[in-house]
Amino acid sequence: MVLRMGLRLAVAVFALLPLIKSASAQTKLAVVNLQQAVLGTAEIKKANNEMQAKYKPRTDQLEQLQKELAGISQQLQNNSGKLTPQAEADLQADGQRKQRDAQRLQEDLQNDVDAERNQILTNATKKMQEVVKKIADEKGYDLVIDVTTAVFYKGTLDITNDAIAAYDKTYPPK
Repeated sequence: MVLRMGLRLAVAVFALLPLIKSASAQTKLAVVNLQQAVLGTAEIKKANNEMQAKYKPRTDQLEQLQKELAGISQQLQNNSGKLTPQAEADLQADGQRKQRDAQRLQEDLQNDVDAERNQILTNATKKMQEVVKKIADEKGYDLVIDVTTAVFYKGTLDITNDAIAAYDKTYPPK
C-alpha cells in the first residue's frame, strides 16, 4: 500500500516536472507607455502642426467673432440709456446673431478637429502596436505590458523610447 502511494507520487511528480521547469524559466518582460509612444512620434508631431495650420483660418474667424461680441457688449454697457430703443434693439439682435454664428462655428470646428485627430491617432496606434510587437520579437520579450495597467515596474523594463525611435524609422513623416 505504501509502495503504491509512493509510486503514484513519483508518477505525479514526473508528470508535473515539465510544468515546474517552464514556470521557473526566466520570463522576459517589458513595459511601454503606448500613449506617450504614439504622441512622441515625428509623424504625430507633424500631423499636429499641419492640423493647426489647416484650422487656423477658422480659429481666427472664431476669435474675431468673439472680439466683435465683446465690443457689442461693451457698447451696450457704456451707452446704456443713451441709445434709442431701436439702436439698442439692433445692437442686441446683432449680438445674438454673432453669438449663434460663433457657437455654430465653434461646434463645427471642434467636431472636425476631433474627427481628424481621432483618425490620425487610431492609425498611429495600430502602427505603434505593430512596432512594439516587432521589438518584442527581436528582443525576445515574452510579454509587453502598457504602463497604464502596471502597478509597479522597474524603469529598465520601459521600451517606450525604443518604440518611438523604431516607429520614426519605420514610418518617417512625409
